[in-house]
Amino acid sequence: MRKLLRSHVIVLSLGGVLFEDAVTVRNTAEVVRTAAEDTAKIYAVTGGGTLARRFIETVRKLGADDAYCDLVGIAATRLNAMLLIAALRSLHVEVRQTPPRDYEEALASPERIVVLGGVSPGYTTDAVAAILAELAGAKLLLFATSVDGVYDADPKTQPTAKKFKSLTPEELTEIVMKTRLKAGSHSVIDPVAAKIIERCRVKTIVIDGRRPENILNAIHGEHNGTEIA
Repeated sequence: MRKLLRSHVIVLSLGGVLFEDAVTVRNTAEVVRTAAEDTAKIYAVTGGGTLARRFIETVRKLGADDAYCDLVGIAATRLNAMLLIAALRSLHVEVRQTPPRDYEEALASPERIVVLGGVSPGYTTDAVAAILAELAGAKLLLFATSVDGVYDADPKTQPTAKKFKSLTPEELTEIVMKTRLKAGSHSVIDPVAAKIIERCRVKTIVIDGRRPENILNAIHGEHNGTEIA
């Protein structure tokens, strides 16, 4: 498996839960650094999490529309990207000091690890990660979230929600299309990302990212999440 990974591109979609304190950010950086040792290239796309939702809620109360709220959320994802960049640089990892602002800039970055946040209003960093996976020809798209997989309902509010061990891309799309897409929305994978996954057929895994070591395990084929293929 490790020999195969050395020629592969991997895209990590890192949920905002991984950026709530310095210890978790540093642990995440250590996992990303270790994963890069066995991988041709890693793109790490950072979500906005609590930070983004807090600022979006505030700016919405100030009268902003959803498009402007999206821009505020993108700024929050870029701040989280800078946290991960700072942690990687403290580990002596070669990584650019500021996150790329678009896909072209990200794809042109020569570093083995590229960290970025949101790039455009209208969709979440889930979709950014999926689009980047398609453009980069990634072999794996990994979503590290605050839940341990894809469910048929929100497990945080519905204890009887059923978890799926595996799904086809079409089944994933059917599940997530029920999500209302707006600035600050919270879904395990957003509908735009699901449609991109359905289109490009990239192998996708959704795992619990609250323990960063789960990321490394999933990259090497060991996980208890949901696999979409």
